[in-house]
Amino acid sequence: MPDTHIITKLRANMISYADKTALKEKTADGWQDISWKEFSKQVDLVSKALLHKQVKIQENIGIFANNCPQWTIADIGTMQLRAVPVPIYPTNTPGQTAYIINDAGIKILFVGAQEQFNAAALIFDQCDSLELIVCLTNDIDINNHPKAMLWNAFLASGELSDNAELMQRVDNAQLDDILTIIYTSGTTGNPKGVLIDYANISSQIDAHKYNLPLSDKDVSLCFLPLSHVFERAWTFIVLFKGATNCYLPDTNLIKDALSEIKPTVMCAVPRFYEKIYSTIFDKVSKAPLTKKVMFTWAVNMGAKVATAKQQGKKVNWFISKQYALADKLVLRKMRDILGGNINFMPCGGAKLDPGIGRFFHAIGINVKLGYGMTETSATVSCWDDANFDPDSVGKIMPTAEIKIGENNEILVRGPMVMRGYYNNPEETAKNFDEEGFLKTGDAGHLENGNLYITDRIKELMKTSGGKYIAPQHIEGTLGKDHFIEQIVVIADTKKFVSALIVPCYETLEEYSKELNIKYHDRMELIKHSHIVEMFEKRISELQKELAKFEQVKKFTLLGKSFSMDDGEMTPTQKLRRKVINSRYKNEIDSMYDDKK
Repeated sequence: MPDTHIITKLRANMISYADKTALKEKTADGWQDISWKEFSKQVDLVSKALLHKQVKIQENIGIFANNCPQWTIADIGTMQLRAVPVPIYPTNTPGQTAYIINDAGIKILFVGAQEQFNAAALIFDQCDSLELIVCLTNDIDINNHPKAMLWNAFLASGELSDNAELMQRVDNAQLDDILTIIYTSGTTGNPKGVLIDYANISSQIDAHKYNLPLSDKDVSLCFLPLSHVFERAWTFIVLFKGATNCYLPDTNLIKDALSEIKPTVMCAVPRFYEKIYSTIFDKVSKAPLTKKVMFTWAVNMGAKVATAKQQGKKVNWFISKQYALADKLVLRKMRDILGGNINFMPCGGAKLDPGIGRFFHAIGINVKLGYGMTETSATVSCWDDANFDPDSVGKIMPTAEIKIGENNEILVRGPMVMRGYYNNPEETAKNFDEEGFLKTGDAGHLENGNLYITDRIKELMKTSGGKYIAPQHIEGTLGKDHFIEQIVVIADTKKFVSALIVPCYETLEEYSKELNIKYHDRMELIKHSHIVEMFEKRISELQKELAKFEQVKKFTLLGKSFSMDDGEMTPTQKLRRKVINSRYKNEIDSMYDDKK
């Protein structure tokens, strides 16, 4: 087996770090440790249990579960057998799950909780390739399903397999083996299975050693879905380095988990930072003048020190002393929101507002914004510690090659780029140019080694006046307001830009109490003249920097959030605009009714 193969390294770690904690699991009784020795034992039992079920080399095995240590144990156990794990979002509907099982020809499906088991049992007869459902816990009611097993029973079946056959597969593994098939949660049409091999992941692990100083002393909080390439690739890096990975199955518990685990590193998406940012500024806006002044002064001191570090300069004695005081009085308290021990935080999934990025660096949180996609095994560019521009999505990774194509489309080539789409040669051919560059669908430009995203080509809108609108830019500008939870821009073929807005009801209801506004329900609240006027003023202020033709002229407040259950969001929280436009057609038409 090649030395750079991730399974080689993980098996070495299982010996070197035998008694050290590899994984932590959040349970009702607190956090439970799993040592590298126990991790090794369970991974091998998974591999041998799959062997007992006669799983072949490069055969597809599904994982349909929330984050938990067993997710990774099943993942690595499948990988070291040279079979192919296929993650499925735990929030997928039974129909979406059946599509992936059938398209990938999945033979065995690991499920996490009762909800996933029930969905799998419901569609079992619709999936010809599916032979067995394996529960990742022992407390699921399998209702005497003849083709289902609980976790302990499945592991016990691994004792029946010969270890020699497993070791033969481990020794014969190749970097061009397919490591995984990840189905993209496209905003239109059926998802496509992205083929990622071991060479793709090896190249990413190697490239990240330059800008992500991770060690076996680090502790990572794993709360983004492992079914997405971002958290999964990060987990590979964490385990490769011998660090500890802590699994949080319920994101509603993130606040407590941060104070309990006190992670040194963790992945997060821009929305996570936006919520913290808006919460802090909401509290500051209500604070006495003296506290507001102190907050502004402290953040300014932090910004000066952060800028100096990025430029490789030293601050003078006076600034240094002021910063030490600012850190003691203000900045340290804000870092404590994230547990107080953060060294750096990878950020991906969307573009982070530059102002929010600057703020976190000013308070001493080293956010590492990156750009990438499932088709590039995650990262293509990443904020560097030196001379990065918050308006960019970072410096190009050492192994990535970028060129700007037609319509300013960003094209990528390199060892991190996928092999293609599973069983879909037409889509594969369509997404590569004649020189082998992957078409990202994002428009942007390169400057001084940094990559800048300007818009999403596939989602550009054109008003009836012929103006092109990049909805994500407008949504990002307005969406950072703490009164706005979700926003969808409407502009295509319309005479002006409008928006559907879901308020942050927790903040809005608190605001209404302060004004003593009486209401029976949310619909009555959002129709109140004071509330509408407040949103009008805030939106007007927020979009001053936008061009006139980009500014939202009218908006409608909605009483219900956009959700994946209603088909309005993808599992990665991207908007399904066609579904939203259809569902809210009356509200949209009303904003363009000249009689109103």
